[in-house]
Amino acid sequence: MKVKVSRKASFNAAHRLHRPDWSPEKNNAVFGKCNNPRYHGHNYELIVSVEGEIDQETGFVIDLKVLKDLIRMHVEESLDHKNLNADVPEFKNLNPTAENIAVVIWNKLRPHIEETKKLEVILYETPRNFVTYSG
Repeated sequence: MKVKVSRKASFNAAHRLHRPDWSPEKNNAVFGKCNNPRYHGHNYELIVSVEGEIDQETGFVIDLKVLKDLIRMHVEESLDHKNLNADVPEFKNLNPTAENIAVVIWNKLRPHIEETKKLEVILYETPRNFVTYSG
């Protein structure tokens, strides 16, 4: 029997959606206000889910304290109160869209979750805009 267990978290970060290989006009046309050269910020909400078999000994799919600590160490500490473009190495050459941020978070967590378990990341950039990535 497979069960999905989820943990909510949040972080605040600034970013700018911009491609240096595009003209200012094209950047503005595609990214609009998100192309602000002075950046803009979001209060990101995150749901990390792990799906798998229930361990017969513990009764857990994953210990939620372990998941909480993984999110704190690998997501919140590296992204919270950062300028994603300037402070986070993964975005040095990657546009920090919500889609790309979700993939980066998944990649940060995946090595720490048992291979037999499915990992899913849901990232809310705003209360109405969110992305889901499952690898």
